[in-house]
Amino acid sequence: MTLPWWNAHLGGMEQIITPGPPIDLAITGMSCASCVSRVEKVLRRVPGVEAVSVNLATEQAHIIAAPGVTVAVLIAAVETGGYHASLRAAARPRNDRAEGWTLIAGFVLGAPVLAAMALPVPVMVQLVLASLIQAWLGARFYKGGFAALRAGGGNMDVLVALGTSAAWGLSAWDVWAGGPLYFESAVAIILLVRLGKFLEGRAKREAASAIAALHQLRPALAHLAGGGDVPADRLLPGQEIELRPGERVPADGEILAGEGSLDESPVTGEALPVPRGPGAGLLAGTLNLDAVLRLRVTSAPGENFLDRMARLIEAAQAEKPRVQRLADKVSAWFVPVVLVLALLTFAFWHFHGAPLAGAIINAVSVLVIACPCALGLATPAAILAGTGAGAKNGILFRNADALQAAAHIDTLVFDKTGTLTTGAPRIKDVVVLGALPASRLRAIAAALAACDTHPLSTALRLPGVAPAEAFQALPGQGIRGVVDGHSYVLGSAALVPGVSVPGDGATWSWLAEAGGAALAGFAFSDTLRPDAREAVARLRARGLHVLLLTGDRREAAEALGLGAEIIAGASPARKLEVIRELRAAGRRVAMLGDGINDAAALAAATVGLAMGSGADTAIEAADIALLRPEPMLAVAALDLARKTWAILVQGLFWAMIYNLIGIPLAAFGLLNPMLAGAAMAASSLCVLGNALRLRHWSFT
Repeated sequence: MTLPWWNAHLGGMEQIITPGPPIDLAITGMSCASCVSRVEKVLRRVPGVEAVSVNLATEQAHIIAAPGVTVAVLIAAVETGGYHASLRAAARPRNDRAEGWTLIAGFVLGAPVLAAMALPVPVMVQLVLASLIQAWLGARFYKGGFAALRAGGGNMDVLVALGTSAAWGLSAWDVWAGGPLYFESAVAIILLVRLGKFLEGRAKREAASAIAALHQLRPALAHLAGGGDVPADRLLPGQEIELRPGERVPADGEILAGEGSLDESPVTGEALPVPRGPGAGLLAGTLNLDAVLRLRVTSAPGENFLDRMARLIEAAQAEKPRVQRLADKVSAWFVPVVLVLALLTFAFWHFHGAPLAGAIINAVSVLVIACPCALGLATPAAILAGTGAGAKNGILFRNADALQAAAHIDTLVFDKTGTLTTGAPRIKDVVVLGALPASRLRAIAAALAACDTHPLSTALRLPGVAPAEAFQALPGQGIRGVVDGHSYVLGSAALVPGVSVPGDGATWSWLAEAGGAALAGFAFSDTLRPDAREAVARLRARGLHVLLLTGDRREAAEALGLGAEIIAGASPARKLEVIRELRAAGRRVAMLGDGINDAAALAAATVGLAMGSGADTAIEAADIALLRPEPMLAVAALDLARKTWAILVQGLFWAMIYNLIGIPLAAFGLLNPMLAGAAMAASSLCVLGNALRLRHWSFT
């Protein structure tokens, strides 16, 4: 695994994820899924805005717009919708301590009112305390509800403000009229909803902690090799720095001097320390364990591995899977429907002889319990937690749709060389077929291989041999070039016809003059990755169809002893054709590859997975990047996707069931407003708590 891979990997993926000039805004004032729909609607009305995705869990808007669209115009649009916006970098952090003290004061003031249900509390004391809470702690709901109504929409604040105002107003009237009091309902609803939102906010930030954890991995200062310190975020490519034992790497770099072990687990998930010496690439955020190292910085400010990885995770978390778009459409109609149901509830009870107070209280219960908060949180909370867990374990999902698709895979197609094998073959045998001596043949092959990146070419290289002229790669076949005025080809039997391939299970490459007979054959042996057999066995045990699709000979693939179905001798076009055939047959296909030959097939698969040591083209075509070259990580990625999808569906199911059960109970007078407020807050917390289980996910 070398540093250029990481740079190309994350840079290429970012270009695909954000094809336009992205603008990220922090949005405040959103309370439920209806708010999400409203903010997206007003932003889409801005001329030049191409795409908008608002995330309730992260309270952010991700906007793709034409170059002429300014941040000021977008913020103004959000303001017209009744919400507040700012550039995410300038957003103020939440003051949890102030909110906590506000809640404590509210519960102290509300205690006598709530105690009035069982103890004699003077009526005027209840009126004064309930009015204070309504005006002070309830002000947030009035402000948010009024802004939403002024913008032509509705949200949770509208429901809470209407419900508590009705309960308080009815009770205030009855203070003078001598009727029953419901101050405790208004007070309990405000306190419980505020408490629920406070806990919900902390849970959402905990779910989104993966990005914050990444930024914390970078040290504030870096030691310049010539003496003195400089802020890590100002390091420039080419600068030389010193890294001491126990310090984290401040920027992507290359070791110039020194040799030691590094802990790469925070960024790749690799549990064991990795030895690194001169020439090795280091990633920002990794921990130097035991040596003094001299590094040359290779990344520009804001472009190191941690920065790119954070942007990739943020982009995946900002995306919405198809199921969330449906939930957002439902939520947009939810508040108006609830208002109608509350009016029908009041009318039903009032015209069937119930006291006016009883009819109002039942309508209040409907208003309070029917909130789309849980519905809006179910999907983004699961995506946040799932992508965060993946990042900690070396799995990067490009977007939410990739995660959704990976959860339903029934076929996994493996490439062989560099994927199931180490991709570091060695020459096993050389067979001379012409008049040239073996040393000359090796030199010609080394000259051709000097310009190529294929693992077999890497094994053929020799120090001090000049590269061939007029080099040309022949995908799926081999390479061509001119050495000492003669044109040669080096590659498979398809490129050099007439050769007799031994049935020894080795991988063979043939050297010939262009258009002539074979001059030599080179036999290679490759090493199976330690976890390859276990990965295939795990997949088959889970009922997946496992296919080995390779450009190598069948004998070489069978010699691995994996027990998977094999399609051998596949050119890049044939690999693409096989993937298309599987999908046409109704298969949901994932492909794991790492080479240029795999790029088209990766793009055509339902889900493409790129191996951590792969070529840039393959990585850019993939939907999921595996940061370590381990086949078991592909199994882990599918496992995490299934787990995340299951929790997402559970959240949506319980959010819907909660409303389907709660609204009728409230409408029929079986749920008082206080219990309705508690149930509403509990529903959102349950959805978030369920999603947070993913933070402790580990693949076993």
